[in-house]
Amino acid sequence: MAPARKKLVKKVAKKSAAKKAAKAAENITKPTKQSVSAFIKAVENDTRRRDANAVLAMMKKITGEKAKMWGPSIIGFGEYHYKYESGREGDMLNVGFSPRKANMVLYVLGSLNKNDPLFAKLGKFKRGSACLYVNKLEDVDLKVLEKVIAKSYKTTKKNWPA
Repeated sequence: MAPARKKLVKKVAKKSAAKKAAKAAENITKPTKQSVSAFIKAVENDTRRRDANAVLAMMKKITGEKAKMWGPSIIGFGEYHYKYESGREGDMLNVGFSPRKANMVLYVLGSLNKNDPLFAKLGKFKRGSACLYVNKLEDVDLKVLEKVIAKSYKTTKKNWPA
């Protein structure tokens, strides 16, 4: 291959790699126009659908925000803009949930201390880096869950003002 052609191929490959890296760094969890009620109605598991409606009502009451779909499967309330020292920035939901097949995922830990005393009173759940995994709502104390959601929402709003 001629040196000029080789240089062009390398340049094109470098641009392509840069585009892929930028796309990979892009946040895929974004608000959509998908209907929240249609999404919940489509949940196949009766318990998960019933729990989703209960969490929907609970989060609406606590946040005073309108529910909105984020990506294809997360229902979120409120949003904030973040910017990290690395330069990465984007928008994210304050609190939310997703009625998945395996369990109900509650996105409420982003601004809470992992040793918060509320977790000792909550009941049966598993923890991820920013979420709680609950098999069914009857496994947790709903009053404590309301406190967890409210505390997370208020803390997120305080830490990431609009």
